[in-house]
Amino acid sequence: MALVVICGQPCSGKSKAALCVAEALKESESKQQVRVIDEASFHLDRNQSYANMPSEKNLRGVLRSEVDRTLSKDSIIIVDSLNSIKGYRYELWCLARAAGIRYCVIYCDVEEPHCRKWNEERREKGEANYDDSIFEDLVTRFEKPDRRNRWDSPLFELWPQRDGIEKSSAAIVDAISYLTKKVDSKTRDVKILQPTIATQTSRFSDANSLYELDKATQEVTNAIVEAQSSALGGPLNGISIGNDLPSINISRSVALPELRRMRRTFIKLTGQTSLSGRPPPSDADSAKRMFIDYLNRELGTC
Repeated sequence: MALVVICGQPCSGKSKAALCVAEALKESESKQQVRVIDEASFHLDRNQSYANMPSEKNLRGVLRSEVDRTLSKDSIIIVDSLNSIKGYRYELWCLARAAGIRYCVIYCDVEEPHCRKWNEERREKGEANYDDSIFEDLVTRFEKPDRRNRWDSPLFELWPQRDGIEKSSAAIVDAISYLTKKVDSKTRDVKILQPTIATQTSRFSDANSLYELDKATQEVTNAIVEAQSSALGGPLNGISIGNDLPSINISRSVALPELRRMRRTFIKLTGQTSLSGRPPPSDADSAKRMFIDYLNRELGTC
């Protein structure tokens, strides 16, 4: 249903903000599933993760992949990390657009001296903190969100240093309202991102999706060839592929070259359809079901 990006300097209260947002969402009338994705989810040490550029790039890749894997229209995902680079926030925005869901950024606006003080206090208490050199590097490279950028909008700003962070904080209340408000044809203040041909093509081109589609259609083709061989030219009605899948009912014997040609055509049509309409099959059974329906329509008795 939505992707929430928590953004801010190191030790600016982002994790507390993420927790408050998650609790407020769970208490709201929407009753949506809520999940927070952060470094702790993968047992990643913050100093090791930001020790150098390759490690930091790997961290962003891990978080981005998990977001992409879990995004759906039935849940709200909160990304609790620095999210300090605008190009990375743009990548997360693209994931939300491809999923066709709501998106917003919550920014913990804290001045650098206070972030440094809070980091030192955490160290004294033995809590998770940043090494001084890493802290200085991160605050130097931080790119503040700008609501004029589509990947930073809508932007809800918190001021933890001045107001603290509570579920009742104005920014969090506004964000919850935005994330849970029911949308109809007259709604103007809530934007649900719409997939584009570019994002849908990217998802369809995923190696795993292509592999599953190719494998599933090949299994159906093999089943038909095997059944025809066993039938010795007789009628082929009711070829079963598996539980919960329709039977294959073709009215004539079909040579292997023709089956291969129809299989290629189906894969091509599935890709073209995904650009303007329904998404391609996401699992093997869905792909088999679609291919069987296609064969029954083109060759069968149904």
